[in-house]
Amino acid sequence: MKLHSVFLRNGCILPNQLNPTQEPVGADWMILDDLQAPVFDTMIRQAGWHFMWISAPCARKGFGGSQQVATDRALTHALDGIARRFNAAELESVLVSRFLGFHVATVIVQPRQIQEQTPLDCPSEA
Repeated sequence: MKLHSVFLRNGCILPNQLNPTQEPVGADWMILDDLQAPVFDTMIRQAGWHFMWISAPCARKGFGGSQQVATDRALTHALDGIARRFNAAELESVLVSRFLGFHVATVIVQPRQIQEQTPLDCPSEA
């Protein structure tokens, strides 16, 4: 998992020509393999869709006996904190420290929205 990794909520609809490799993360999310947000954003926009940045990132902590366990727990909690109305997220930062033999990870994810039209688009009148 790298910074700017993209996560899609299960059921997220993508443009027809996009079919990136995905792996499950928790119960409701998938991570795009080896595809970071700037590249994915370009792919979405070339398909005529939008990959919108939403304000108010979600930060959560996770604890564990190893750095990986703490990070995985923090990521799961952060993704669970993304409002259901958003269908994607971007990994903004990961900070891991050690305290009294435990690893403490803080993960920040940025809500994102993938959709065909922007909210300002109006259907054309015929």
